[in-house]
Amino acid sequence: MREAIIDTSAIIANVRHLMQIAGTAEFIAVVKADGYGHGALRAARAAVAGGATRIGTADLGEALALAGHGLEVPLLAWLHPPGRSFEDAAAASIEIGISSHQQMEASASAATGRRPTGIHLKLETGLGRGGAAPAEWPALFARAKQLENTGLVRVLGLFSHLSGTSPDDDLEQVRVFQQGIDLAHLAGLDPPLLHIAATAATISLPEARFNAVRVGLGIYGLSPFAGTPSVELDLYPAMTLRAPVSAVRRVPAGQGVSYGYDYRTTRATTLALVPLGYADGIFRHASGRVPVLVGGRRYRVAGRIAMDQFVIDVGDDPVDVGDPVTIFGDPASGAPSVAEWADAAGTINYEIVTRVGARVCRRAV
Repeated sequence: MREAIIDTSAIIANVRHLMQIAGTAEFIAVVKADGYGHGALRAARAAVAGGATRIGTADLGEALALAGHGLEVPLLAWLHPPGRSFEDAAAASIEIGISSHQQMEASASAATGRRPTGIHLKLETGLGRGGAAPAEWPALFARAKQLENTGLVRVLGLFSHLSGTSPDDDLEQVRVFQQGIDLAHLAGLDPPLLHIAATAATISLPEARFNAVRVGLGIYGLSPFAGTPSVELDLYPAMTLRAPVSAVRRVPAGQGVSYGYDYRTTRATTLALVPLGYADGIFRHASGRVPVLVGGRRYRVAGRIAMDQFVIDVGDDPVDVGDPVTIFGDPASGAPSVAEWADAAGTINYEIVTRVGARVCRRAV
């Protein structure tokens, strides 16, 4: 009744295109939040097919769910709750993003036999979120070198995250990150991966690329820039959300539609019911503001979006029960874009795709 069609060839093409732009030795494809709603394993396999050299997730549970599925590239996870032990991650050879002394000691404790735990040290460079602050770097790097010398850890990377506030702000963070790299080298560390660029910086800020990039949104064919559609970046949206018309009703002028009667018909018309609602990730804030595609024509949502369904006013056009309704997809097909839904809901494209609910069946093509 509800489906998100995932075009894995689009993910493959997007990865290849972004790798060409980046020109880096390493490309970390991010599949956190169930692959931004596209399915983590499905997205990871497509990204690897496109050439990704590593797969990134936010937390270890996401990485552990991917381990053992034959991806044949390293997995990296970087967001951990207080007191998290890393024995399960080390046993599965998952690389661990480290933001504190406590996490580094826990990663050393997780080393098994002669195999050190692979870690990436996260540096706070100005975003104000996770990562070790600059004042902590000398002691953190010195301890990391000690643990590396004893064979308990291997420092595989240094990384950070940009704010995307402005090019000048991002360049300042890049400058601070470079200071961290220099200090790490002075401490005797030589991490092979240096990554601070996500999708936006990968495309538009060469200074941030170093020798690795860490890309999420772009591999799903979505633009990181407000006002710049995906097509202008040669990215192809991978998700099409759709459902069939579940009921059709002919109504007179003056008919109220959905809760609160925010919409009333102005003439005799046909209303079509679509079985998707805010429980499925259809933003209630977009009520009355955004179109959907039926039979090659666009119709605006009429009235309030409910938990399980919404209504469209199709006028006198011939729409029948079972006709497919495209909520969003590739604009090249005439479908509304994810960006259109984001604008109507007052949010960003990231949130539109990641909030597509569990009742929606994902189907790969």
